[in-house]
Amino acid sequence: MVVDSIRQMTVEEYFAFDEASEYKNEYVDGEVYPMTGGTVNHDTLIVNTIVALWQRVSRSGCQVHAGHVRHSVSPTRYLYPDVSVVCGAPETDERSLNLFNPVLVTEVTSPSTSDYDRGNKRRHYQTIPSLQAYLVIDQDEARMEVDSRAASGWQTHSYTGLDAVIPLPALACELPLAEIYHGVEV
Repeated sequence: MVVDSIRQMTVEEYFAFDEASEYKNEYVDGEVYPMTGGTVNHDTLIVNTIVALWQRVSRSGCQVHAGHVRHSVSPTRYLYPDVSVVCGAPETDERSLNLFNPVLVTEVTSPSTSDYDRGNKRRHYQTIPSLQAYLVIDQDEARMEVDSRAASGWQTHSYTGLDAVIPLPALACELPLAEIYHGVEV
């Protein structure tokens, strides 16, 4: 979840601050946003997504990452998606602290982040050249929004209900919503 920004700082100051911090912090155009914990449902959705993706892509040269890897969206934007997938060799900085080439990123909404996840954060992620899919998983109902990169630009599709199956052509697989929402009351 995002809380109010705490202050302005340079990218170099942010890196030092974030690496020394006990919690994750996102950085957008000079503003630092501390990331707080989530609910049990939020965490269950993240774990289920990691497991479902890992089962489908781990043998195809792709890696699934939990929300502990900082992603470089631009030289002035660094975010921590809840889940991401990299296919092929991960492109990182010299200390492997910033990931540059996700193929897929996922955010699980919370009441305080839903608008941001579907708005500015979506637009920030869509600037990553390697990104092919952005998933927004709703915490309150069995619903996933999928943005897919196409030749004509980004296309958004919404899937609702536990019977829905999400096509992910960038990863050559599908994700059943029933797996993502397993153990979550919606």
